[in-house]
Amino acid sequence: MSKINQFYELLRRPHVTEKSTVLQSLRNQHSFRVAPTANKSEIKKAIEALFSVKVVKVNILNTPSKSRRAFGRPGETRAWKKAIVTLRKGDSLETV
Repeated sequence: MSKINQFYELLRRPHVTEKSTVLQSLRNQHSFRVAPTANKSEIKKAIEALFSVKVVKVNILNTPSKSRRAFGRPGETRAWKKAIVTLRKGDSLETV
């Protein structure tokens, strides 16, 4: 498996919310859902390789599962990991 494929498996998808959009415009921070086994240095390498930008800082948080009800039956949402990546001033991720 090539390095690029490993990077794509590490970064699952961008996490787009109202708050993450504000962080992009004000602080040059971008949010991603990442693999549960990912660490800060792996995420930094993946972002720099895939998007050709310089990463200043990576913050990671684990979001626990939440209790939910569907059709009267109890259940839980999945737990997931989020990475907030701060880019160097002047760099940006190209949006398509």
